[in-house]
Amino acid sequence: MKTYILLFAMLFVSHSYAQKEKTIFKLKPSQNMLMTGKGPGQDGAINPYTDRNSIAIVENVGKNEFSIRLQYEGKVVRTVALAAGKTTKVGLPKGSQLYFDTEAETTVKLEFIDGLN
Repeated sequence: MKTYILLFAMLFVSHSYAQKEKTIFKLKPSQNMLMTGKGPGQDGAINPYTDRNSIAIVENVGKNEFSIRLQYEGKVVRTVALAAGKTTKVGLPKGSQLYFDTEAETTVKLEFIDGLN
């Protein structure tokens, strides 16, 4: 019985850790994906710094270029094309939305850091 409890606890911990570290997204052709900025249930990624300025570190680990779109109050503030194999940092002001737009299938790694307000 102790073995089952230990096994269950280990599975729970590893599952929770895996969810926390899930930062890789596969984008399908002609897809526009909201990554962050609209809130729980709408965002593709969880930005732990939504209550202040933050920085998104975006890495294109796929084989095709895609675009990063930053919007604030419904207006496009910045658009950046990111080639395959490249990484960039995008400043995210509090209240902004981050989108990924692609015409071809690609894979993106995303993480957030504090914007040091």
